[in-house]
Amino acid sequence: MYAYLSLGSNLGDRQALLTEAVRLLRERTGRVVCLSSFVETEPWGFQSDNPFLNAALCLETPLDPTALLDATQQMERDLGRTAKSADGVYADRPIDIDLLLCGDSPDRCDLLLDTPRLTLPHPLMHRRDFVLRPLAEIAPTLVHPTLHRTVAQLLAGLQ
Repeated sequence: MYAYLSLGSNLGDRQALLTEAVRLLRERTGRVVCLSSFVETEPWGFQSDNPFLNAALCLETPLDPTALLDATQQMERDLGRTAKSADGVYADRPIDIDLLLCGDSPDRCDLLLDTPRLTLPHPLMHRRDFVLRPLAEIAPTLVHPTLHRTVAQLLAGLQ
């Protein structure tokens, strides 16, 4: 399976945390096919004086989406994250790893999933500049499976 993930950090040594998250993803979940540059962005959905550093990556993994979610949540805990946002209330965090899209190839991530723990594609990715900017760097022509627009088109629609 291939998966696109979004990484973010706005507490502590943001670059070191993102770098360590990428290392852990390689060590625990599979091969990193491609990684975007790190992009500084403003917090989304809450007020904070701490800007985020964000990235996107494509991962080739033997894990199914739920097992990948479990692995990324453990990585978040290992990197110092003590709480997830609840009911849409966001806060500063040392690391955030979100699954965006999954599928059988890096060019076709069209797996649809809607469970209490995981929704794919990520239900808010198309509204978030901090997700789309780094994702467009590594996969501009990737088509969102329900919106039927490329990542580049989704990003252009935000600007």
